[in-house]
Amino acid sequence: MALKKLKPTTPGQRGVVLVDRSVLHSGTPYKPLTEGMNRSGGRNSGGRLTARNTGGGHKRRYRLIDFKRQKMDMSATVDRLEYDPNRTAFIALITYKDEEKAYILAPQKLEIGAEVIASEKADVKPGNAMLLKNIPVGTLVHNVELKKGKGGQLARSAGVYAQIVGRDGDYIQLKLGSAEMRLVHGECMATVGAVSNADNRNVKLGKAGRNRWKGIRPHTRGTVMNPVDHPLGGGEGKNFGRHPKSPTGKLARGVKTRRNKITTKFIIRSRHKAKK
Repeated sequence: MALKKLKPTTPGQRGVVLVDRSVLHSGTPYKPLTEGMNRSGGRNSGGRLTARNTGGGHKRRYRLIDFKRQKMDMSATVDRLEYDPNRTAFIALITYKDEEKAYILAPQKLEIGAEVIASEKADVKPGNAMLLKNIPVGTLVHNVELKKGKGGQLARSAGVYAQIVGRDGDYIQLKLGSAEMRLVHGECMATVGAVSNADNRNVKLGKAGRNRWKGIRPHTRGTVMNPVDHPLGGGEGKNFGRHPKSPTGKLARGVKTRRNKITTKFIIRSRHKAKK
């Protein structure tokens, strides 16, 4: 996808850089594959504000994406590419030979009318899903399962991918976008190619209103508050040197947040060590 710049006819359009979506479907989504969505506005069940800077935004319907690709050995045709307001990547509506329709994550270079298939072993083409053990080393993949049959969990955001770098018995060595190296069982499914909409990282919204359309309210930095309102507040002028914290006093950066210690044995190289 290409980027487009708007003419500065208004202050809000000056400097705006957006993704050109002219090749995407311009109508409504396929309704049988959608569900209604409720918004909390950042409030809990008691009506208390628990998530700041959240609220408003355009009304959405959730698109049911097939992350499992369990309809094996049946080819499908790509009907159209669509925008999904619930994720950064684009999605593709496909129709199987038995006329059943499904939404999948659209990889880069996937064209309308192309054939895709999910099988234990298939051609290495964008959109084809197969077992990791049957994908050649060096191939870029996305929508990677961590548990067999659970559905893809890794590499689902716009432009990202994981690379198969080796084999270790029944396990496959994957290099993730964070530079982490981890083992994933060879019986898990993955889809060939990188996720679409790689230019999403270059978008410039241009005005605060576009964030409001996305359901994001204004954010006030803690350093400009008073001491009674935030741990970083107070002082004369700009003050630095204190460790970043949340409004409730929890450390915000440099603190280990990983809870699932059971799967640590599958991490060959941590993303933190890879940066050093």
